[in-house]
Amino acid sequence: MKKNLFLILLTFFIGKLSAQDFTMEQVTAYPFPSELTTSSGSDKMAWAFNEQGKRNIYVAEGPDFEPRKLTPYDQDEGQEISSLQISADGNWVVYVRGGEHGGGNAHVYVNPTSLPVPTKVEIWKVPFSGGEPVLIGEGDQPTLSSDSKKLAFIYGGQAWMANLENDEAAKKLFTSKGSTGSLEWSPDGKRLVFVSSRGDHAFVGVYTDEKTSIKWLAPAFARDRSPRWSPDGEKVVFVRTPGGGGEPDSLLVQQHRPWSIWTADVESGEAEQIWKAPETLEGSVPTTHGGFNLHWADDRIVFLSYEDGWPHLYSIPEDGGVVTQLTKGDFMLEHITLSKDGKRAVFSANTGSTPEDLDRRHIGMVSLDEADMELLTDGEGIEAYPFFIGESDRIAMFSGDFRQPLLPSVMDIESKEIKVLSLDRLVEDFPLDHFVEPKQVSFEAADGVKVYGQLFEKEGGDSQKPAVVFVHGGPQRQMLLGWSYMDYYSNTYALNQYLANQGFVVLSVNFRMGIGYGHDFHKPEGAGIAGASEYQDVKAAGEYLAQLEQVDSNKIGVYGGSYGGYLTAIALGLDSDLFAVGVDIHGVHNRDGYIKIPDGIEQAPDLEKARQVAWDSSPVAMLDNWTSPVLLIHAGDDRNVNISHSVDLARRLEQRNIPYEYLVIPDDTHHWMVYANMVKVNQATADFLKKHLMK
Repeated sequence: MKKNLFLILLTFFIGKLSAQDFTMEQVTAYPFPSELTTSSGSDKMAWAFNEQGKRNIYVAEGPDFEPRKLTPYDQDEGQEISSLQISADGNWVVYVRGGEHGGGNAHVYVNPTSLPVPTKVEIWKVPFSGGEPVLIGEGDQPTLSSDSKKLAFIYGGQAWMANLENDEAAKKLFTSKGSTGSLEWSPDGKRLVFVSSRGDHAFVGVYTDEKTSIKWLAPAFARDRSPRWSPDGEKVVFVRTPGGGGEPDSLLVQQHRPWSIWTADVESGEAEQIWKAPETLEGSVPTTHGGFNLHWADDRIVFLSYEDGWPHLYSIPEDGGVVTQLTKGDFMLEHITLSKDGKRAVFSANTGSTPEDLDRRHIGMVSLDEADMELLTDGEGIEAYPFFIGESDRIAMFSGDFRQPLLPSVMDIESKEIKVLSLDRLVEDFPLDHFVEPKQVSFEAADGVKVYGQLFEKEGGDSQKPAVVFVHGGPQRQMLLGWSYMDYYSNTYALNQYLANQGFVVLSVNFRMGIGYGHDFHKPEGAGIAGASEYQDVKAAGEYLAQLEQVDSNKIGVYGGSYGGYLTAIALGLDSDLFAVGVDIHGVHNRDGYIKIPDGIEQAPDLEKARQVAWDSSPVAMLDNWTSPVLLIHAGDDRNVNISHSVDLARRLEQRNIPYEYLVIPDDTHHWMVYANMVKVNQATADFLKKHLMK
């Protein structure tokens, strides 16, 4: 079914473009879907589309699942949509508009269009059936009650509530010391569990009403988090991690990060530990998508652990006992969601019937009481973010491949038939039939670590081609053999396709510290601030390109953003003889400031050595042999990497007469909220590489 639809789509696009080049505007004109959600009580689904900066909500419902636009935002205003939810009765769609939830200070407004009065971070509701959006008020992190009548949210670090049945002003529920978050309604909609973060410790509390004192659940000298209700609403499960303080340990040697799972009786407030993570590096706090992925499902507690070397799903009886590992194998799980009855989970995983599936995502399903995992999708596609629909006989997801960008889709579990929605949202001149199919490649770094990448190359062209290494950010990311499920990396995938179309050989390198290849690759020794060992993989990627017979080894460039910008700067600082040019997009350049111990605080035994290693791992300490020209790009309101990193590096390059150019976007953020700015950054990157490598 999916293949037939794709052939129809491909036929539609053939002839719309010349056989030569496409423009940056054309290749970035794809609609990017996000915030997929379904209703627990109906066969309704919703998602957000970013269409050339115009961000709107779309909905669909069974049995036909015909998409319908729900919101009226028809300008490129740079205001994202997040926290999208459908009420259990299917009547309301709730969302947050504004802020930037991929960086720090998500609750603070962004103003990428430099308006005299910035847009606030606000919560809105709109009828699923259609109508004008209604403002609930300023706030973030909304959560709907199961009776579809109430909406709790966070504003100013405190919990507030609005009544969905009327337009009365929202009211603050309670005042608590510290910062309140992680709100979750009880199954009957009468109580809220929350986390009160107080610096070096955090408590889990339960709010009932304005006349009842908050019930604190087993408060301890610890950081408690991720609370989830039991199905009957009588207990809460949560994760306990150590509080701050303690005797300082080494900053350069990796340490186990302990965590345990506790269940608490809401009436008494007493709790007991039902599981403790193995005291190994692999048993540490998981940091992949969803973190602990903690759920109380039927009569079992479900969680994710890295303890066998891969991020897998486990379950344990609600009273403790024997743990069941639900998924096994050399692959990772992401995007885990549960069925309405709490008996099954669906997820995306980088596994399948071919070795190439290590660099893809497919949808899997497993029962929560036995290891009966079933892979629901396979082949050359990319599928991610699955959600059960209605009575759990269908799954909503995003699906695509190396040609088609990810789009909302619905799969029938029994037949495995997939219906791709919103194909008509691809603009007429989108260069669908001009993309090259990335090839999975692997090579060894100098220390013997096996590294994977994707090679983009257009057929024909010169016998000696220029080449580029693309370095992703994160660094906790994995580039795929197709369109990414992340907005930032859908954009870089489009840029890599553009560069390949222009005649470059492009190698996207999945360096160590990235996900998808197991714990030891994800959490290597001596990496990042502790020695930048991951740079060996970037250098190996450049050397791999240099030995290809069709590549001119004197014309190899490198570009990347964020952590990729950091590694790009290192590449130019250490190996300008290999990398002739680079584009450093909002990179980190000075790691010394990442290790700061206030006066009067007990110091780690290797503090001074750690600070020296951090400095030695910084691009600003690698300027002596930097000769290659570089383009520095940064946004003024970058909340992930402060613009000061590029301001400082630019000054140091000037002082040494190292050639550089620059592009500054005054009020945009790390994620290019304005589409026109994203295109400008992409075009500047491509033009700079072409100027130096295609002359």
